[in-house]
Amino acid sequence: MITSEDITGLILAGGRAQRMGGIDKGLIPFHGKPLIESAISRLKPQVSTILINANRSITKYSHYGYPVLMDETPDFSGPLAGFSVGLRHCKTPYLLTSPCDSPLLPTDLAEKMAHQLENNNLELVFASSKEGDGKAWSQPVFCLMKSDLQDSLNAFLSKGDLKIDRWFKELRSATVIFENAQAFANVNTPEELAALEKVSS
Repeated sequence: MITSEDITGLILAGGRAQRMGGIDKGLIPFHGKPLIESAISRLKPQVSTILINANRSITKYSHYGYPVLMDETPDFSGPLAGFSVGLRHCKTPYLLTSPCDSPLLPTDLAEKMAHQLENNNLELVFASSKEGDGKAWSQPVFCLMKSDLQDSLNAFLSKGDLKIDRWFKELRSATVIFENAQAFANVNTPEELAALEKVSS
């Protein structure tokens, strides 16, 4: 059985955050604390250790006491760059990824995804949320993957493809649907931040 000891958490804070005026999203205050602190506190009980993927504000992120990893391929951005560097530094059998700007992420994220991965002999499981209209909405940056997927990902990236769902299709992958869509709410604009603070106060 996969336990939290087998999992490394990777928080993705490497994006450019254009819609937030380019400020570093992980450091935006949410209820008075940087957004990344919410992600850390929710992930910490689910994993054995945490890695942070960031491409700026390195000193600020390193204050949390976890390794801060920069993308090794500065010419492309996106979560797959973060996945790649996370896999390279992952010392446990599994890597759990989450963005830095979803402060309400599920506290049973690892448990549900590990269950699905193990029972169905999969290489990667990603989250989906059930929206108000009953449709499942893919949340591909929330993943649990085997840590030996580095070669597969590098081969995929070397083709110049950055589409996360296309890489998933090359793997034995599936999704887990989480009922609470709010858990994956992320913050792309100041208005969304204000709305999310109201919901979670």
